[in-house]
Amino acid sequence: MMPSQHADDTPAKVWFITGTSTGLGRALAEEVIADGHRLVATARDTSTLDDLVAQAPDRVRALPLDVTDPAAVRLAVDTAVKEFGGIDVLVNNAGYALRGALEEVSDTELRRQFDTNVFGALDVTRAVLPTLRAQRSGCIVQISSVGGVMATLGGTAYAGTKFALEGLSEGLAAEVAPFGIHVLIVEPGPFRTDFTGRSVRWADPIDDYRSALDPAKKQFQAMHGTQPGDPARAARAVITATQMEKPPLRLPLGANAVDRIRERLQQRLQEVDTVESLGRPTDFDS
Repeated sequence: MMPSQHADDTPAKVWFITGTSTGLGRALAEEVIADGHRLVATARDTSTLDDLVAQAPDRVRALPLDVTDPAAVRLAVDTAVKEFGGIDVLVNNAGYALRGALEEVSDTELRRQFDTNVFGALDVTRAVLPTLRAQRSGCIVQISSVGGVMATLGGTAYAGTKFALEGLSEGLAAEVAPFGIHVLIVEPGPFRTDFTGRSVRWADPIDDYRSALDPAKKQFQAMHGTQPGDPARAARAVITATQMEKPPLRLPLGANAVDRIRERLQQRLQEVDTVESLGRPTDFDS
């Protein structure tokens, strides 16, 4: 298939986005379509994507994808490359939050959280990388979170997945840079999506943790529908970042994210200063 033209007469890019049924993935898909790009939109239930396809049937392809199914991952990627001739921007957006104290989370729940948020994203990334290397170009967008910089009460498991994704993505960025491939780690704060509603799962509570976690749970639930972040503006920021000559490695989204991440990094520097006299002398004497 010959590449179509973008609104500014540059070739339209091919975007491959996971988890486009709702939330930031849906907002990003809509902005990509509005910009004139081509889109492979994926979801476990493709009927949720019918309206996206209807917006531009010649430029949008909906594919079924459960990112925890390796065979489905490879089929979706192969289909995208076959039909659109390549992939320029991969967005690993599929994921969900598991909330509760670490002791409350079952082994099955914890593994499912990592299978989706970490191993699913990595599987899709590895499936797309051969195409990006052959092209000697492309951008991999990893949707992380403020939770990838700091863990909050009740969000331990989720933060663990995002910390893992950030470390793996930072290492990946150095590996693929010689091929002209960029990695963009997106760190959203609270955005007005289903993330605090339909997309969250709760562990069975243990009474001892209630005094600490119940207020955090109520605060988390109370945010639903009132989050300050605008998904459409977040999508626009992500698209703009991918179009930069040198995209940043990390992109915090929303004032809440920028402020909290800056505060946490400053705290980390203060901690280093505090323990330097204890940690520095542990080298062999020269």
